[in-house]
Amino acid sequence: MSRIQKVSLLAVIAASSVSLLAVQAAMAQDSPIDKVSTVTDDMLLNPPDGDWLMWRRTYDGWGYSPLDQINKGNVGQLQLAWSWAMTPGGRTQETPLVHDGIIYIQNSTHLIQALDGATGDLIWEYQYSLPDGVPPNGERSKAIYGDTLIVATRDAHIIALDTKTGKLVWDQQVADVKKGWGYSSGPIVANGVIIQGMTSCGNAQPGGCFYTGHDAKTGAELWRLYTIARGDTPEGNSWNGIPLESRHGGSAWITGSYDPDQNLVFAGVGQPYPWPAVLNGLLPKSADPNVTNDALYTNSTLAIDPTTGDLKWYHQYLATDTLDLDYVYERLLIDLPVDGQDTRTVVTTGKLGIIEAVDRTSGEWLWAKETVPQNVVASIDPETGVKTINPEVIPEIGKSTFNCPADPGGRAWQATAYSPRTQALYLPTVEFCSNTTVQPLDPGTIYTGGGRATFARVPVPDSDGNIGQVRAVRLTDLSDMWMYRQHAPVTSSTLPTAGGVVFVGTLDRHFLALDDETGAVLWTSPRLTNSLESFPVTYTANGKQYVAVVANWASGLGRLASLTPDVKLPPNNPAALYVFALPD
Repeated sequence: MSRIQKVSLLAVIAASSVSLLAVQAAMAQDSPIDKVSTVTDDMLLNPPDGDWLMWRRTYDGWGYSPLDQINKGNVGQLQLAWSWAMTPGGRTQETPLVHDGIIYIQNSTHLIQALDGATGDLIWEYQYSLPDGVPPNGERSKAIYGDTLIVATRDAHIIALDTKTGKLVWDQQVADVKKGWGYSSGPIVANGVIIQGMTSCGNAQPGGCFYTGHDAKTGAELWRLYTIARGDTPEGNSWNGIPLESRHGGSAWITGSYDPDQNLVFAGVGQPYPWPAVLNGLLPKSADPNVTNDALYTNSTLAIDPTTGDLKWYHQYLATDTLDLDYVYERLLIDLPVDGQDTRTVVTTGKLGIIEAVDRTSGEWLWAKETVPQNVVASIDPETGVKTINPEVIPEIGKSTFNCPADPGGRAWQATAYSPRTQALYLPTVEFCSNTTVQPLDPGTIYTGGGRATFARVPVPDSDGNIGQVRAVRLTDLSDMWMYRQHAPVTSSTLPTAGGVVFVGTLDRHFLALDDETGAVLWTSPRLTNSLESFPVTYTANGKQYVAVVANWASGLGRLASLTPDVKLPPNNPAALYVFALPD
């Protein structure tokens, strides 16, 4: 080759390199990830309409979207825009988060991914390594704050990833997974502090669970608030004289809500363990007049100062729970008329399907409304909300009892939602009962974890076969607006929008759009690859509205499949993210 040819070839190579660099630079400039902005405290207070920055989108926990590009008039044209296969195995009850058109998801294996919300193209991914022996299960929620995506893990770590690159920023271990600790839901960031509830507290951990507050820049723990009362106080003496090391449960497994005006986080606490009170020491009741068996702070709302971790007040909904009927779920902060006065309330619904409101400034109980068939609560005190339990449902050793609803609850972890458009609460509910049997410990055996009860789930007496429902209740007067019923259980959270549509998913693999005023079915998706046990969201990318939902059934209300054997579920439990939009 001549020198001239060599020079020419070098020139071509150099020119090609320059062109490649130019293309890469142009691609980098056009990458949607470059447009991702810093999430500030002000942005969390007033999120952009097209973003979904936290579990229920806004601090008040409503799960409502102000988007209306998709509405009653055109939702029937909805079609699949794109889909994304997720890692198989394990379960996922995923809430995708969306910021500036980028959608962030966590797979059951703790593979965390950032996708282009308009196309589904992968932008980055980060694999968090779970220790041997920790099952691959996803988290229900995450948080975005500053330039980080904050994720809790199944091995009791909290990690922060750079939102643009997916690189690990920090990793904070909060508890020892070898002792049974772990997370199943993610944090909320309030007043610059990460608040995270500890879960997996059915593994006989002495003294139960807790909430922690963390520095958002480093993950360092700032405070810890225990969910099982201790000390020589009325609250600490509410465990029937059981020593602290024998008090179990109090899982904090659902993300709370935040009232910035009061600087208070409202968070739920689960039930005692083991479930039957005859096994956990709450029955028979102590004769000591200074001791109760309420088991604080189980089945309660805690009002927590996120800066200090101080408990400002609490309200317990169900004392001495003996049937795994916890009140741990979402707390909706809604201003409602009560006795003619506008009142700042916290509204929640436990497994019993009873909607309840308390004053969020004082914790005073306000009202209750029953929804699903139940035989557990015989009466509710109209002044205090204290419940009288039907003695026939209390589990006994050697005797099966019949209770409605069964342990997954008349409403399960699938969140309710509130629409300011209709002033209605939209509840996904199921109707079923249980023949319940205690699993006693052998004499001399030490409790090492588990619920220690068998729930043989059966239909409600005289059932019409429609196990799944969506109920709309107007909260201004507690009137029933409508009820949608179907045979297969309703297994996702509800998602109301300003377009007058309520989205919800079902065990029989369909995604539905209902009219928010009448409950009429406006659209049904084609049958998807799996049932929908997750939290649907809606967002915008490049000015277009999308609706996203994750398909997966390996837990939760999938356990009700025994009541609907005709509803066939797929082998190997495939998981996928489905994203729908109107045609261009």
